[in-house]
Formats: sequence, C-alpha cells, structure tokens
Amino acid sequence: MNSQPAIRTEAFRAPAELEMDAFAITRVLEATRTEAGVPLVDVIFRSPVLLVFLRHGGCTFCREALSDIADTRAAIEADGTRIVLVHMGDQSEIEKVVKRYGVEQLDRVSDPGQELYRAFGLKQGGFWQLFGPKVLWRGLVAGWFRGHGVSKPIADASQMPGVFLIDRGMVISRYRHTSAADRPSYIEICELAKRDSE
Repeated sequence: MNSQPAIRTEAFRAPAELEMDAFAITRVLEATRTEAGVPLVDVIFRSPVLLVFLRHGGCTFCREALSDIADTRAAIEADGTRIVLVHMGDQSEIEKVVKRYGVEQLDRVSDPGQELYRAFGLKQGGFWQLFGPKVLWRGLVAGWFRGHGVSKPIADASQMPGVFLIDRGMVISRYRHTSAADRPSYIEICELAKRDSE
C-alpha cells in the first residue's frame, strides 16, 4: 500500500495569469519521481523549490544554465529553497554534464515524455526562438568564447525551457523563455517572490 499522502487537486495552485492547468500539474506531480526515487510531490511540499526545466545536455544554453546555477546555488539554497533540475535526456548523459558543472548532487527528474514540460505550459520553440540571430550570436559567445561547447541534441531540441519557484504548492514566480538563448537570473526569480510576499 502506498504510504505517500495523496495530493488534492486544489493543493497545487497557480495564478490565473500564468495560464497553467493546476489539475494537469497535480496529476503529473503525483506520478513523477526524482532520479533518486523520491516522489516529486513530496519534494515540492517539503520546502520551496526552484524547478528548472532544461533543454538537452548537448545544448550550449543548457550548459550555461548549469554553470549559472552552480555559481548562485549557495545564495538560492541559503533560505531553504531546493533546486530541482528537469531534463528530457538519458540519465547517464545528463550525469556527465551536471558533473562537469559540479551540480550532480541536485535533485533531478527525467521527463523524456515531456509531460512535466507540457503541464507547466512550456511549448516547442519556433524557428526564430531556436535559430534567430540572437540565438546564433549568444550560442557563439557561450559555446566558444565562454567554453560551454556544443554537441548533438540528445533529446527534443525544439523544447523550450523555463523556471518556476514553488512554495507550499503555489507557483509564486516563474520565467518562461522567449528564445532558447534567454539567460534568466535565478537569484532575481527567487528575490522577486520574496518581495511580492512582503
């Protein structure tokens, strides 16, 4: 018998302007476990969670995001926020990438079917979002000049990423990328939520 408490539909909430289906998110959260086998719903209701949706391990911007998270991790976790990485790729492949940036201890969720991505309203990118001038220029800078490199896609290369701060089952801050090259400030996402709650 499953000893984990069931999460009620109304337990997960999102402001209407975020255009998120709370019921769909609840259903997916109940069915999802981290790579360590912990129910994701338990993680989310245990402490504030910064849920970071990545693209694929071969993506320059995914690697840049992991580097940024490594640089800001201590500040994010200082107030008890837990960082959870969501990816679409093979666990062994993503393990190589997270180890490169020293964030292999973070909770990870493998979502090859992209159910979590869809539930949180993250869509497939269009041509300009994936290959526009800004993306190509930023890819050159991040990939070659900053050393993040690039390799072949190991998952759906059209999937857009995003970041959601969840506290007690409520999405209180979020960033949905408008292009694959966006570089959100994870610190600002967390601090914006603090300011709004004061």
